[in-house]
Amino acid sequence: MGLPTIALPTKLTVITTITATSTPSKLHKEPHKPLISTIKSLSKSGKLDEALQAIESHPSKILEIESCTTFLHACISKKSLEHGQRLYNHLPESLLKNPAVKAKFITLFSVCGQLNEARRVFENGFGIEGLDDLVLVAMAIAYLRNGCFIEVLLLYSEMLSHGVEPGNFVFSVALKACSELLELRVGRAVHGRILKGESQPDQVVYNALLRLYTECGYFEEVLKVFEGMPERNIVSWNSMIAGFVKKDKIFEALDLFRRMQSERVGFSWVSFTTILPICARVTSLHNGKEIHAQIMKSCRMPDVLVLNSLMDMYGKCGLVEYCRRVFDGMKYKDLTSWNTMLNAYALNGDMEGAASLFNEMIGHGIHPDGVTFVALLSGCSHKGLVNQGKALFERMVTEFRFYPNLEHYACLVDLLGRAGQIEEALKIVKSMPIKPSGSIWGSLLNACRLHGNISHAGVITKQLIEIEPENSGNYVMLSNVYANAGMWKEVNTVREIMEKKGIKKEAGCSWVHVKNSVHTFVAGGGFAFRNSDEYKEVHNKLMKAMQNMGYQPDTGVVLHDVSEEFKAEWVCGHSERLATMFGLIHSSSAMTIRITKNLRVCADCHSWMKYVSKVTGRKIILRDTNRFHHLDNGTCSCNDYW
Repeated sequence: MGLPTIALPTKLTVITTITATSTPSKLHKEPHKPLISTIKSLSKSGKLDEALQAIESHPSKILEIESCTTFLHACISKKSLEHGQRLYNHLPESLLKNPAVKAKFITLFSVCGQLNEARRVFENGFGIEGLDDLVLVAMAIAYLRNGCFIEVLLLYSEMLSHGVEPGNFVFSVALKACSELLELRVGRAVHGRILKGESQPDQVVYNALLRLYTECGYFEEVLKVFEGMPERNIVSWNSMIAGFVKKDKIFEALDLFRRMQSERVGFSWVSFTTILPICARVTSLHNGKEIHAQIMKSCRMPDVLVLNSLMDMYGKCGLVEYCRRVFDGMKYKDLTSWNTMLNAYALNGDMEGAASLFNEMIGHGIHPDGVTFVALLSGCSHKGLVNQGKALFERMVTEFRFYPNLEHYACLVDLLGRAGQIEEALKIVKSMPIKPSGSIWGSLLNACRLHGNISHAGVITKQLIEIEPENSGNYVMLSNVYANAGMWKEVNTVREIMEKKGIKKEAGCSWVHVKNSVHTFVAGGGFAFRNSDEYKEVHNKLMKAMQNMGYQPDTGVVLHDVSEEFKAEWVCGHSERLATMFGLIHSSSAMTIRITKNLRVCADCHSWMKYVSKVTGRKIILRDTNRFHHLDNGTCSCNDYW
């Protein structure tokens, strides 16, 4: 016989009763699990409309913190203010006061530029003493993100006054605000608080300290912090190098990069895009080639920014063929890649290569921009290609519909001025639809210097001084115009004005790269080198050989009313000449001598270098402020036009 029918319901009833009373919460939550899972899944997939619809179609009380923060994270990623605002209006006060949710809302509103809304969320509920660290950090970052650096420091100060102990994240944010404001005093106070704290500062805090002292120019403090770091990651090294570069501590940056390499820290692409422009600036080809080798050995595919920087380095070190090899090997080229290659051709005087590449660029459907035309027009100017430059300027407007800016007009004026067409250049300046800049008037004054046009020089200088009253180059150029004409009274007047205004002439400075090191020479300096036996021996032999070939010093470049003998001695102290002599003495006869100068090379040094290249059989590549000079066997790539 089967079991009695009366027993079964009784047993089931008991079991059901026990189950219901033992786990009431589980039974209550079970039906909502699929909904919460759906909200999370839709949010992570970026389907904000569907996720929000699911949220709004059910009572807000069933929502949990994690589903809200997941949805808000998706809103932040997409910068969707509308979806976030609708969620904010839907949630109960209890959830809005949860620190994790509150922090996400502050972040969303600040990312979307709604700082007042972020502040309203932050202030909702209770005072700062009751706020969670997560909320405080979110608000501090919100201020930082929106450029409210003073507010960041006020919030930091308020936290301290309420006894809230800042963590590493708050310290790093406060230090970043100090860096932006160049607020060294407060930054030192934050640093002191960090040192007194019980917890060890992390890498982010150390990196923020490095940036603070670098921005404020306290490099001794920078080195102290750097050397005192228990560990230095790649960001620390990059931050140090970038800081030195930004403050124009070029050689310190190079030394630090070499140290970074010797300690086998590794590298990031940021490391290379920071240091390659420095190699280009001081013609440090050896370091540039080493970086290229590391890029080639790396298992990672270099991004276009790294390759563009590498191209720029080769172009500015005078190796156009290497620049082209990198360019041709790039799988993806952006507009900067094409412009960098064009600029390399133009800087090095190869306008045929530039014209060919420009046509290739157009053939590939790449639309040129303002940088493209500046490179081409400046190249035409330095080669004296007046007709080609004028035609290109016309094409820029009519064919490519690109309307010239001040840089393009400056190139056109320079092109005409160098060619002696000063009247036409002046007509261009007067007819320009925009107010002429200092560089445009400077190009005209340089044209007056080149062609001895005294009548226009004074008027042009007045315009220049109104725009750039502290630019020493303008006064020096006018002085040179008068000196070339033998008008020493006017020269003295200009110099007296400079002295009265406290304006000093920029000293000529040249760099030469020898044996993996960059050596610097200043005009009139290098006494120890010039008085050495090796210098005297090489210089005397060289001068005799050059004079036998017909070289005579051009003392006209010395724009001072002194004796011819003193002028001849003066030109021997020019920085580019000292750098060349150093390269001749301290490098092998097969090595090309590479020199960079901060000013225009003088006519006598240019002539002297041509003779040196012929007598010694050495190639010399000189880069001055205008262009490259490739000197070989007595000739120069500029054809004496620069």
